[in-house]
Amino acid sequence: MSSSTEKYDVFQAVADPTRRKVLQLLTVGELPISAITSHFPMSRTAIAKHLHILSEAELVSGRKVGREKRFRLQPEPLSELKEWLSFYDRFWDNKLSILKHVVEHPEEKGLQVKK
Repeated sequence: MSSSTEKYDVFQAVADPTRRKVLQLLTVGELPISAITSHFPMSRTAIAKHLHILSEAELVSGRKVGREKRFRLQPEPLSELKEWLSFYDRFWDNKLSILKHVVEHPEEKGLQVKK
């Protein structure tokens, strides 16, 4: 599949730190591309490419308002990412339970407690 016909998914879209920052900027509301570009040390064309990828992943939508294009966040596809990450919560929960037990019962691990 060539890059011109590639359809990006939410995982590919959020893999890039610039795109994650664009999503964060759009949490305040709809913004024109010029306002988005002003937050980055790159060209408007580069930001437009990032917005295209976010649009392909259905994370943003754009609309023409006069002579400018304005973009808004569409967070619904992030639920797929959240579901995928939630699978790994159990590993963190297990590690935190072990840490809690060690902290509350240091004598069981042969640790000395300062008082």
